[in-house]
Amino acid sequence: MKKADIIIVGGGVMGSSTAYSLRKNGFEGSILVFEKDPTYEYSSTARSAGGFRQLYSTSINIQLSRFSLEVYKNFADDMEIDGEKAEIDFKQRGYLFLATEQMLPAFTKQLALQNKLGVPSEILSSVDLSNIIPELEIGDLVGGLYCKEDGYLDPHSVMQAYRKNAQAMGVEYISAEVASLTTEGGRMTGVQLVDGATYSAPIVINCAGAWGADLSGAIGLPLPVVPLKRQMYIFDSTKKLEKMLPLTIDPTGVYFRHEGDKVVAGFSEDVKPGFDFNWKRSSFDYLWPILAHRVPNFERLKLESGWAGMYDYNTVDQNAIIGEHPLMEGYFVALGFSGHGMQQAPGVGLGLAELICKGKYETLDLMPLRVERFAENDLVLEDAIV
Repeated sequence: MKKADIIIVGGGVMGSSTAYSLRKNGFEGSILVFEKDPTYEYSSTARSAGGFRQLYSTSINIQLSRFSLEVYKNFADDMEIDGEKAEIDFKQRGYLFLATEQMLPAFTKQLALQNKLGVPSEILSSVDLSNIIPELEIGDLVGGLYCKEDGYLDPHSVMQAYRKNAQAMGVEYISAEVASLTTEGGRMTGVQLVDGATYSAPIVINCAGAWGADLSGAIGLPLPVVPLKRQMYIFDSTKKLEKMLPLTIDPTGVYFRHEGDKVVAGFSEDVKPGFDFNWKRSSFDYLWPILAHRVPNFERLKLESGWAGMYDYNTVDQNAIIGEHPLMEGYFVALGFSGHGMQQAPGVGLGLAELICKGKYETLDLMPLRVERFAENDLVLEDAIV
């Protein structure tokens, strides 16, 4: 049996951010990260839409994004290795929720909390919308909730930078699949791999995303997280837009943004939980009329490609589950992000590192996202879910 001081299951952005932050917080013991997909072809990180926003309705989500914003703005320089900058293509073109008359009161309420916590969000008029997206159909809109600091980035580059920096500080990555977590007497003892090999560690951090709940449930600690398929589509329109798009959310839930000179679009389909990476062009039939109505330039377009990825979807309150499990000593989780993982990875990784190294959260208080909140009926009810 091989030994480590900490084992992290899952080497995507959450696991790699955590590994990096442990080292930055002075943890000198051995850290092993197990990642079953070394190419990251099917990881949720690589298949993320890459949106970044501070437009939330709860304090904890806003604070996490505020922290991440400063990290991502300085990411290229701060994560540089041997003169090579960690370019993540962070486009601060804004994030925009379009609003009907019925939606505006809720957005106005969210705005007050966002501004209180330092987010420079604003309510735009329909005329303001036309200044940002001149081609936008505004006849059925009264305005929108907008933050100019937000936008979108390259998730894969973020993850690779965290991984490379963690490895440079002595974190070991192993390309292998964890079959099960191992425990004894209410304590975490390590993991067993699919090939039968076992590794012992007093601390195991479950960052396995959409696959993480199954591992937890198998040791009698179920979490309300399921895998949900999410599809994205890349298209090119015959008539180009005058300006580059913010990441824009239509009142129907359909979203769109630029990807180079093309456009990426998607929506939260009503699908059954399960692992399904099949991308279906036919699903675009639902999006097209909505896109064409909202931006007439999209009436004539060419659907070029797309992909399907996985949300680790929290079925109870759609927010992250973070911290040590109250029923298992040494078992930490970072799961259930429901599409917010890329936006929250810097703060979550740091928070877990502080909790493990110092016994408490210092930079950000992540206690609202604790595992115990479900049993305590102290849920984090976020209204701004995409």
